[in-house]
Amino acid sequence: ASLQNTFAANGKSGLSQAMRRREFLAGLAALGGAALIPEGISLAQTKAAAARLSRIDTHHHISSPGFIAAIAARKTGQRPLIEWTPEKSLAEMDKAGVATAIMSTSEPGVWFGDNEAARRLARECNEYAAKLIADHPGRFGMFTTVPLPDIDGCLREIEYGMDTLKLDGIGMMTSYVGKYLGDPMFTPVMEELNRRKAIVYFHPFRAECCKDLQPELGTAVIELGTDTTRNIASLLFSGTASKYPEIRFIFSHGGGTAPYLINRFVTVMQRPEIAARLPKGLMYEVQKFYYDTAMFYNPNSWPTLKKVVPISHIVYGTDYPFVTPETVAKGLDECALSPSERRAVDRENALGLFPRLRKA
Repeated sequence: ASLQNTFAANGKSGLSQAMRRREFLAGLAALGGAALIPEGISLAQTKAAAARLSRIDTHHHISSPGFIAAIAARKTGQRPLIEWTPEKSLAEMDKAGVATAIMSTSEPGVWFGDNEAARRLARECNEYAAKLIADHPGRFGMFTTVPLPDIDGCLREIEYGMDTLKLDGIGMMTSYVGKYLGDPMFTPVMEELNRRKAIVYFHPFRAECCKDLQPELGTAVIELGTDTTRNIASLLFSGTASKYPEIRFIFSHGGGTAPYLINRFVTVMQRPEIAARLPKGLMYEVQKFYYDTAMFYNPNSWPTLKKVVPISHIVYGTDYPFVTPETVAKGLDECALSPSERRAVDRENALGLFPRLRKA
């Protein structure tokens, strides 16, 4: 049964009750307490924890019960997602000094060929996340899960996620049924996201075209980064990025292979019809995007990303539960960042995107 039914069981929604609990805790914070006061922990302990926790993880996966059932039934092999729990997330966040994780539904997403089933599963993912956010004030956020390629269902879930649940943005895969987000089929979605000045987080998808090209490697090793790059190219060269300037896009894994292909992207701009779609130029759009540090936290790859993208547009992301926040933090320790750059990546850049967290 959906969480919506559960919320209605007591006459008033469980979500509303949780929101009242959050308001109560916020009141305590205003009186000198910290934003998070778990049961059984003293105010002094809470203040100490608040001082220690500062990072904001923008790439942190959640697995609702319905999503776990869906991927288990399809034998996707994603054991870390199946075994995920909120308690495990919080424990790993605490180890690495992560104050808040902005959660998202990982690939393969929620659409498996049936629009109605995808709508129900997206709603369950979002309501589950909203309750988790309310139950743990300041610790979690959520990118709204949408049932693309169902356009009408997606628009409905954007409205519900943003207006009713008050989630932090929209979470999408990099491609759907072989089409990337610069494709005209997604125009109604992009128009709505631009109107809302939404934050859109992309997680790469294992494109059907390339799943079995090198079975000895496994699809994730090469194809996830490549699908991210294809989506970046689609948004750029279709003119979508420049046409909808109010959308703030976040790309996983340091933008995939895009930082290494900038010179090839420059050659595409030599075509007059393409250049006309990016009136402010290629690098203006590339540097307006945001990129997370998941699987991009070693001293070999970091210099390229930093040369292509301003430090202000790189955000801390971990890909938990596939990689722990502590692993990413230790990797970034080796990347020769100045103290101010590290503060920007760990927290300040994300606060620019999610200003509500300044109060968390």
